[in-house]
Amino acid sequence: MRNRRLLYSAVLGVTGIVLAAGITTLASAEPSHQTAPVALSHPVVKGPKPTIVLVNGAWSDAASWGRVVKRLQADDYPVVAPPTALRSLSGDSAFLASFLKTVQGPIVLVGQSYGGAVITSAATDNPNVKALVYISAFAPDTGENVATLTGRFPGSHISNDPNAPIPTALSPVPVPFLTPDNKPEIDLYAKADQYRDLFLSNRVTAAVAAELAATQSPVASTALGEPSAGVPAWKKIPSWYLVSDDDHLIPPSAARFMATRAHSHIVEADTPHAAQVTNPGIVTSLIERAVAATR
Repeated sequence: MRNRRLLYSAVLGVTGIVLAAGITTLASAEPSHQTAPVALSHPVVKGPKPTIVLVNGAWSDAASWGRVVKRLQADDYPVVAPPTALRSLSGDSAFLASFLKTVQGPIVLVGQSYGGAVITSAATDNPNVKALVYISAFAPDTGENVATLTGRFPGSHISNDPNAPIPTALSPVPVPFLTPDNKPEIDLYAKADQYRDLFLSNRVTAAVAAELAATQSPVASTALGEPSAGVPAWKKIPSWYLVSDDDHLIPPSAARFMATRAHSHIVEADTPHAAQVTNPGIVTSLIERAVAATR
């Protein structure tokens, strides 16, 4: 029963793809992080541009960045979206850290959902990473996992039964591998009939949501409960954060807590969890703001 409760709390904090739309607020750069309504303008960046590295979250894949990639490439940015294996936070972070070392020149590193936890570990001590951008994402401190962060704040739709061994929005599927400490592993899928609400807050058609649910990438339960290790990159690298006010996975209060703690430049929008899928313009503009501010 204890293991079941641990698994349940681990999955409470996980997220998939992102959405952004509507009016935004930009946080002040001052320590108070007070916000004031502004239009999220499209900054013009001249000269050589950094490589934009996009990191997907759970129940998503690199293809979820497609509309953001198209916009960034139209603005002459080099862009890469390496796949996230979703097997373990330490393994996913180590892979990304190695990948980043192959990128020449400055990098703006973008993480969505669980991908935020990955970039938080992977970017540490890499001098080429000039900015971090969190899109409805986790920004853990040392020793935290996605469950502990989400569990501090109410509002996630991951389950309507706090006593269920597996959150009601998820289906566990046994997979034929063991964790590094030789424990049996399971994959977690978001149920198709709840995918639209969880990730998209019912803002796309049922047909679009069904296609995304059918092509989702499951996450290993180990990845959700594993604590973040090492000094978080946001303590040394400037960061930007999109808070989705209609997020059904990460409660907006949890997102604000993480963004404020990281001293991020905060943009809030009336958006669901999966911002780049239906409203990639806001996501792209935030990335380009980070570029302009760190050049």
